[in-house]
Amino acid sequence: MITYRTFRGSDIESIFENLAQLRITVFRDYPYLYEGTLDYERAYLQTYSNAERAFVFTVFDDEKLVGATTCIPLEDETLEVKKPFLEANLNIERIFYFGESILLKEYRGLGLGNRFFEERENHAKRFGTFDVVCFCAVQRENNHPLKPKDYRALDDFWIKKGYKKQINLESSFEWLDIGEPKPTNKPMIYWMKNI
Repeated sequence: MITYRTFRGSDIESIFENLAQLRITVFRDYPYLYEGTLDYERAYLQTYSNAERAFVFTVFDDEKLVGATTCIPLEDETLEVKKPFLEANLNIERIFYFGESILLKEYRGLGLGNRFFEERENHAKRFGTFDVVCFCAVQRENNHPLKPKDYRALDDFWIKKGYKKQINLESSFEWLDIGEPKPTNKPMIYWMKNI
């Protein structure tokens, strides 16, 4: 049976292990090709549990975590996320940052992607102090050797949800790609929407 649960601030710690494993599983696929570790995941998720206004919306099938989406005020994020906004002289106190939307393959196509955006946008609106929501996505070269033939980017979906690509806002995140000997930096481009 599918159920939905929400977690805020320090309560997020209660799902660290399951959320970390779900991130590792989903992000192994193209375009992220992420060779994750539980230690890295715990450190990453600590940023969310340390932020009082952070929010995680989860999807369970019985007791198995099969999907999740996260968000946090941009001012509570790490410097690598905040940096392009600060350099562009944007007021990060008015921006809510959306982390990941992750869902096991067998649960896709059920409208949960839309639900993830709705839940995060509604959470950000509750505070009455945020004007903008944003997220970022990795940029891979079109001819990447591990790109599946049937791969479809999510740009059209994000545009339909009202988001606009901000090619002037870019971060660089480092992680280990599957099959690679050492971590490398990847460009991450931001998408924004006024709320």
